[in-house]
Amino acid sequence: MADAKRGVVRPLSPHLQIYRWHIPMLTSILTRITGNGLVAGALLVIAWLLAAAAGPETFAAVDGFVRSWFGILVLVGSLWAVWYHYLAGLRHLYYDAGKGLDLPTAERLGIACLVGSVVLTVLTLLII
Repeated sequence: MADAKRGVVRPLSPHLQIYRWHIPMLTSILTRITGNGLVAGALLVIAWLLAAAAGPETFAAVDGFVRSWFGILVLVGSLWAVWYHYLAGLRHLYYDAGKGLDLPTAERLGIACLVGSVVLTVLTLLII
């Protein structure tokens, strides 16, 4: 049996100083983050609708929060998350077909998801 302690002792995982981020890794992490972040936007919209049903005083308080800079930031972030999550889902359907799995294509598709989600968010905000 080979001696495991022979040679150079290497770390078990790459160090942050030498590890380079890849686009497919970033897009995978962003897909998980946006999926969870969509819950925050959904809860804000649900709270707004429940406040509308609860009465004018409650609605005024929640509506004031939704129209604040933080509420608008959450709603715009949720809009971006919807578009990003949608495009990432389409990318994964393409992957499930067995296509685009090579690294250059996966990087191009990841960049397309990032750029496309920003462009679609801006277009949606301009239309609204």
